[in-house]
Amino acid sequence: MLNIIILAGGKGTRMKSVKPKVLQTLAGKPLLRHVLDTCRALNADNTILIYGYNGQMVKDEITDSDLIWAEQAEQLGTGHAVQMALPHLPKDGKSLILYGDVPLTRLDTLQNLIEQNTHGISMLTMSVDNPFGLGRIVRQDDKVIAIVEQKDATDAQRQIKEINSGIYCVDNALLHKYLPKLDNNNAQGEYYLTDIIKMAVADNIEIKTISPTFEFEIDGVNDRIQLANLERTYQAHLIHELQLNGVQFADPSRVDIRGILKCGSDVFIDINTVFMGDVVLGDNVQIDAGNVISNCTIGNNAHIKPNCVLDDSTIGADVAIGPFAHIRPKADIKDKVKIGNFVEIKKSTLNQGAKVSHLSYIGDADVGRDVNVGAGVITCNYDGVNKFKTYIGDNAFVGSNSSLVAPVKIGANATIGAGSVITKDTPDDKLTVARNRQTTIDGWKRPVKKG
Repeated sequence: MLNIIILAGGKGTRMKSVKPKVLQTLAGKPLLRHVLDTCRALNADNTILIYGYNGQMVKDEITDSDLIWAEQAEQLGTGHAVQMALPHLPKDGKSLILYGDVPLTRLDTLQNLIEQNTHGISMLTMSVDNPFGLGRIVRQDDKVIAIVEQKDATDAQRQIKEINSGIYCVDNALLHKYLPKLDNNNAQGEYYLTDIIKMAVADNIEIKTISPTFEFEIDGVNDRIQLANLERTYQAHLIHELQLNGVQFADPSRVDIRGILKCGSDVFIDINTVFMGDVVLGDNVQIDAGNVISNCTIGNNAHIKPNCVLDDSTIGADVAIGPFAHIRPKADIKDKVKIGNFVEIKKSTLNQGAKVSHLSYIGDADVGRDVNVGAGVITCNYDGVNKFKTYIGDNAFVGSNSSLVAPVKIGANATIGAGSVITKDTPDDKLTVARNRQTTIDGWKRPVKKG
């Protein structure tokens, strides 16, 4: 039986925020959510979340129905936090102890840590260049015999590079045995989880250790500076992995991935682009500078020109969008469509070969194949309460500055004269014009200011 205990009760005073530290965001989602998403793949029998400071805010944000919540009313140290899990913890099996502010420990690292727990305790350690301020792993004949905090270490111990991450896999029987014995006889007056290592050594229990692949896997976050540094480290890692798979970045340091980005071959991504949620780019896709793309699938050979916003939509192959276009949720852009500058598409289907090139709004519409929509055309889809559909038949031509008042159907091969306000269905293959006759008024004078 596998249990997971996540410590998420700290205030994070140095964040200078009313939000608990674990709700601060990294790569577009809360620190705690990163931990929970990784844990989900471990298929644990129980996940116990220790909450504390501003706990209702944590509960409001983290709504996973399968979590066991255990309150740490006072923050009296890591050992005290894990004690809060004991009433929910079986006597058999093992527990993985994690932290809501250590967000990037990888799944394979945690799986390895669990597998290495063959004698009661395994722990995640790492040799780092600068261990200052961190607990050192003291060994004798290669066996762990102690964890010594920086302030308690001798000069010789301070030279040790191997540090304690605080991440453990411990048999539940040992947690039930050791945690009630913790005391707070230390300068901080706190109950330290590291004391269970001292107890295990006294019981001659061999403690297995493993190291993660990347140092960022054990990096915690205590202030905004550390959060920003970890953000950049993580972004560099994500982009490095994509580069290894053939994606070209104009400047790898000026792209952010706040979710999952999957790319085909020969993809090019320019600077200042942000990807959010789940984004899939096909082969030979070109993303120009300044785009924000959320939860979209973009087909082969598509070209997203500068400064567009694409959200929760499907983009076909050989499509050109932008610059300065806004593709809003539930847009379905078929192959070979062209969407130009300052065009907004919302909850509409644009079928193959359609063109909406300039300064237009298409909402709640079904636009046929090879339709040409002129500059300044809008679908009037909203009456203040309800939304209505516009249908434009194949090969229709909608002249510039026309308003299509839904619900309305434009016939196949129809032409709409520029400046028309269309309130009724129009027939196939015919020109429809709906505008007042031009009139010139003799003797009219433009008003002028008095005085």
